[in-house]
Amino acid sequence: MREPLDKPVRLTFDLGTIVVEPHGRGFVALAELQLVYDQRIKALRGEARRYRFLVEWLVANDIPFVDEAVQYPRLTDLTPLKKFAPYEHQLQALAAWKAAGMAGVVALPTGSGKTYLAMLAMHECRRATLVVVPTLDLLAQWVSVVQQTFGCAVGMVGGGEFTVEPITITTYDSAVRHMDRFGNRFGLLIYDECHHLPGEMYAETARMSLAPFRLGLSATPDRADGGEVLLTTLIGETVFSSRVSSLAGNILAPYETMRVAVALTPEEEERYLAERGIYLSFCRKRGLKMGAGGGWSSFLQETARSKEGRRAFEAYRIQRSIPLMSEGKFAALAEILRRHVESRILIFTHVNELAYRISREYLLPVITHQTPPRERSEILQKFGTGEYPAVVTSKVLNEGVDVPEANVAIVLSGSGSIREHVQRLGRILRRQEGKQAVLYELVTQDTHEEGMSQRRTRHEAYQGKGRRRG
Repeated sequence: MREPLDKPVRLTFDLGTIVVEPHGRGFVALAELQLVYDQRIKALRGEARRYRFLVEWLVANDIPFVDEAVQYPRLTDLTPLKKFAPYEHQLQALAAWKAAGMAGVVALPTGSGKTYLAMLAMHECRRATLVVVPTLDLLAQWVSVVQQTFGCAVGMVGGGEFTVEPITITTYDSAVRHMDRFGNRFGLLIYDECHHLPGEMYAETARMSLAPFRLGLSATPDRADGGEVLLTTLIGETVFSSRVSSLAGNILAPYETMRVAVALTPEEEERYLAERGIYLSFCRKRGLKMGAGGGWSSFLQETARSKEGRRAFEAYRIQRSIPLMSEGKFAALAEILRRHVESRILIFTHVNELAYRISREYLLPVITHQTPPRERSEILQKFGTGEYPAVVTSKVLNEGVDVPEANVAIVLSGSGSIREHVQRLGRILRRQEGKQAVLYELVTQDTHEEGMSQRRTRHEAYQGKGRRRG
């Protein structure tokens, strides 16, 4: 039996932590609360994210406390400008999130209304809300959606802006820099594209916020490194998920995917096999396994130690670029562009070199990480109006860009990442009347690209009747 406390427990927020000042011998550092005694201030301290669990524990044990940590308002007047008309899957997701105590991850395909679900959650929770997004493009989009939905002032932290309102949008990078300052000013914390959160620095933003209510949004929460397990700790369990195939034709545009096999020319094949032989021989002699953890780092270290190693690295680079830049791919690309001359087309590559070459050869606008924001915005605006029928990009349009007009995607190169490939498909799935989407994946046969294609299409969106070979 705990001894009664002399005075109520006092809770305060301090630079991303929760401080507990117990007045009495009965309150000790409990492992279940993950609090430790800080000798410097003669009080208990823990991560701010433990706030909710701490308060629930105090209440359950009838321990009086004074809460000076929370500095966020209730948004009692948060009213949408027009009545919500959610889809059934959004209502199901909202109900599952509420049943989990308004804390958890929702996995919905791109184009199925994740942002709209967040508006429903904000309206339901009615607490000051911080939305964390990965890019400045998404920051601008979220600000616009919140303003159109609720007609209220919206704060922005990122891209040179620092205005904090009861509803504020920030980037992951800015949240890292500022969460210790405003981690107690929001009761609802929403992470868009939450698969980014388990990164070492980004995870700290969730630990430094005391927000008792949390929502994670992603089309594909799973990560190649298994880091998605951390989402349970930082946000909550995955409370609802929906499949791309189950929403296609109703919520999402109907679609099909086509794998187009292209062949190397005899000259390309000869050089590919020769360079790949040099690279693989070096790996075998050094006992290197590129697919294993740390394989790439070990390869780089070994290639830097000798002339033979530097030649092996050059061979690796060449055997990667030959299928990437093969004549067959450009011929297939030309044929697809002719076939879809009336369509809005997104052309995806994995490297800038290929993106810029396609841009030059077909006189198409290109967006890479080097493209200034104003130019990027202008290109997407003209793509939306049809002035530009196609846009070439290397990775930067994989996520976070709303392009409902696009109905054809052409993937010329990419990693083996399932998420990347699903995100690219998602760019063309936003529903419009009469829209039929199609994704082409160009793969150079009898090369390493075949294995990468097999890995990245291990997702239900690429299985079944919508999957064809060209």
